[in-house]
Amino acid sequence: MPTPSMEDYLENIYKLIEQKGYARVSDIAEALEVHPSSVTKMVQKLDQSKYLVYEKYRGLVLTPKGRKIGKRLLDRHTLLEEFLRIIGVDEERIYDDVEGIEHHLSWDSITNIEYLVEYFQKNPDRLEEFLALKEAEEVEDVNS
Repeated sequence: MPTPSMEDYLENIYKLIEQKGYARVSDIAEALEVHPSSVTKMVQKLDQSKYLVYEKYRGLVLTPKGRKIGKRLLDRHTLLEEFLRIIGVDEERIYDDVEGIEHHLSWDSITNIEYLVEYFQKNPDRLEEFLALKEAEEVEDVNS
């Protein structure tokens, strides 16, 4: 299994390839806000671990294993953003919160969050009840 840092790279490489059709070292460095030399080192590790094929000056291609994990990681990120949005987390905090928690949740927890998101989507009245409860609690906390 990849490390959290490897996961960040795989997720971003997968996303870049989906958006642009390719991922260059400079694109990855910009997306992750790191130096290109750091990207090169990590891409070499990912190549050794068979997540991608990297040829210096020619670019990189995700292997089937890398594509599968990259998609799964991007789906996890998207699900957590959606979950936090549904439960009323401030939009400005969502990205940082997801970055802070995504590597620390088990896949079992992710699956259960997925069920909960699906439940709220299929039962909007339950979501309204939850949000009303949350709002009432927040008002009570302010008044205390």
